[in-house]
Amino acid sequence: MSALRTIRCNPQVLCRSLIARSASSLTDGETRLKRVLQEKFPRASSLKVVDISGGCGAMYEIHIESDEFRGKRTVQQHQLVNQALKDEIKAMHGLRIFTDVPIQ
Repeated sequence: MSALRTIRCNPQVLCRSLIARSASSLTDGETRLKRVLQEKFPRASSLKVVDISGGCGAMYEIHIESDEFRGKRTVQQHQLVNQALKDEIKAMHGLRIFTDVPIQ
């Protein structure tokens, strides 16, 4: 049975592979983006970078919680992340950004 057919017939296979992927090490792209964001947001209390393109590096999802966002509107927070990743974004198809401020 083909891999695609296996997934269609048994969606748990896909879930298991995603769980296994999340438990494994980061891709090169995830590592690079995480390093850039850690440098730009040294006070980030939480940072997660996930390649949601299946590993090819075309699309990422970023979750970042930092005190540096305090007092800024969501659009301003996202602009800060976009500015930090301006060089990396040139090679991407898309980027999902989720920002938050730590609870005091």
